[in-house]
Parts: sequence; C-alpha cells; structure tokens
Amino acid sequence: MAPPDRLSVRWVVAGLAAVGVAVAAGLLVGPVSLAPLAVGRELAGLDSGLSAQEATIVWQFRLPRVVLGLLVGAILSLAGGSYQATFRNPLADPYLLGVAGGAGFGATAMIVQRQTSQLAGLVPVGAFAGALAAMGLTYGLGAAGGGGAGWGRGGPGRAGAKVRPGRSSMSLVLAGVAVAAFFTAMQTYLQQRNQDDIRRVYAWILGRLATSGWHEVLLLLPYATVSMVVLLLARRGLDVLSLGDEEAATLGANPRRIRLVVVLAATLGTAAAVAVSGLIVFVGIIVPHTVRLLVGPSARVVLPLSVLFGAAFLALTDLLARTVMAPAELPIGVVTAFLGAPFFVVVLRTSRAELA
Repeated sequence: MAPPDRLSVRWVVAGLAAVGVAVAAGLLVGPVSLAPLAVGRELAGLDSGLSAQEATIVWQFRLPRVVLGLLVGAILSLAGGSYQATFRNPLADPYLLGVAGGAGFGATAMIVQRQTSQLAGLVPVGAFAGALAAMGLTYGLGAAGGGGAGWGRGGPGRAGAKVRPGRSSMSLVLAGVAVAAFFTAMQTYLQQRNQDDIRRVYAWILGRLATSGWHEVLLLLPYATVSMVVLLLARRGLDVLSLGDEEAATLGANPRRIRLVVVLAATLGTAAAVAVSGLIVFVGIIVPHTVRLLVGPSARVVLPLSVLFGAAFLALTDLLARTVMAPAELPIGVVTAFLGAPFFVVVLRTSRAELA
C-alpha cells in the first residue's frame, strides 16, 4: 500500500475513470438519443454519421455543459479541501469566508439593473466583484481579531506572544460568518426593492450549468487554471501547517504566508465558479471529506484527488438535475443541497472531537 502522503496509482486511475464516466454520460443522455460510437467518432474528428443537428447538440450544447460542470466541480472541491486543510476544520467549504454572500449581492445588483443596456451580460462580473470584496473584508476583519497567530503582522506569532493554536483561523471563520450575513441582508434588501426580478435572482442563487456555447467555459478557464495550479503547488505547505503554527515555523514555514496564498487562490477560483454557475452548495464539503476518509488526511493526496472526483461528482449531479424531472430541469443547487445536508450532519457528528 502506498504511504499516506503519496498518491496511489489505483486512486488516480479511479478518479480518471470517474471523470470518463461523467463525460460519457453527459454526452449521451438527453432528450435526443445519440449512439455512443457515433459520438466518439465525432469527438475524434472522424466521419460519425451524425446529422448537422446532432453534431450541433454534441459540440454546442452537451460538451460545453459537461466541461463547465467538470471545471466548477473541480475548483469547488479543491477550494473546499484547501480551506479545510488551512483551518483544520472538516466543515469548512468555499463559502466559509462570505464568498457566497458577496457573490449573491453582486449578481443581484447587476440583475436588478437589467434595464440599463450597459449592464447587460455583466451578472458574472458583479458576482466576481462581490465575492472578492467579501473575501477582502473577511480577511481584514480576521486579521484584526486574529491575535497575531498566522494572520497578524508578526508572521507566525509576535515575539513572546502565547497564542492558542487555531485562534487566528477561528477569527477568520467568525469574520466570514459576519460578512456573509451582511451581504445576504443587503441582497435581500435589493430583492424586496425590486420584486419584479425575484424570479431571475432566485434562478441564479439556486445554481445552474446552462451554457450558451463555450462562452462560460472560456470565462472560467483562466481563473480556474491559476487557482488550481497555485493550490496544488501549496499542498506540501498545507501538510506542514497541519502540525501547528509553532511547529511549522520551526521547520522554516511561514504559516501566515501559506494561509494568505491559499485563501486568495481558493477564493479566486470559487468567485469565478460562482460567477458562471450561481451558488452550488456542499460540493466543497462532500467531495474532499469523502476523499479524506478513503485515502487519509494528507493534502498532497486529498487535493489532487478532490479535483478528479469533484469534477466527476458535479458533472453527474448536473446530469441528474436535468433528467430527473425531464423535460423540466431542477436547479443543480437544489440537488447538491439535497445530497449535502444529510452528509453535513454526518460529518458534524463524526467531527466533534476535532472541532472541540
């Protein structure tokens, strides 16, 4: 058996197989039945025998949606695993720092201004700006109340200061809760002042992976790439951080710098994902926690596998959302919440000792 801090080939193969199954199912299942062999030949650039309409369904409808689901699932899962390793809290997810509240407010602000032609199509921009603003506010509040451990100006603790391990992380968590509540209140206020737009706002809040060709994929791809590369490179630092701030500092690590880099990268990816897909909850808890139970706690193992299994999970969840009530379509956020709520309870019950 592979050491707990090394990737096992069989788990990588399992993750790639899960992604392959998700891609195949997403391309083949739908109102229009397509032959698997014909779709495979079409993707390979060979003569597939598909009609022009069927080829359009593959290239402009199903494939972009599957790829978007893979990207969103990968970044939400990776961000969740990164937050959990950073804060040593199995209940942390990409919305811990108020990102969801900020993104919801930014998107709502754009939606209710739809009558202004210059704002048309800027809902993702508003969501992105709101998410980053919320992250900045959370980080500022957390740093002010962190007691200097990890987040304060003194790096991994001021000279001579005795700070309880994890105190700074808890300050950041509490700041995130406060910021999320603030932005949610502002969003609710906008909705009440613009009741004609409530339906559109709710449709975005509940999450969706509907695409208009490849636009959303291309919008998300650069941010997701930067975020995932940074987080995967930081996974060794996260393993060192798991030893505690004082121990990490004695090994030459800078806990404050590691946390800052991870929080910025995870929030960048989360904000971009939220901007194109709306609020899709619990992915960042379900996938990395399941992976951790299967392969152990090392971030060097959990984070890469979270990318693979998170991508497959959301692509398959989206398939469920668009087929379970066909021809109607469930918001994907409803499906992930239905799956994630009982999972959250299980994690909470099994994590009491860790969170005490």
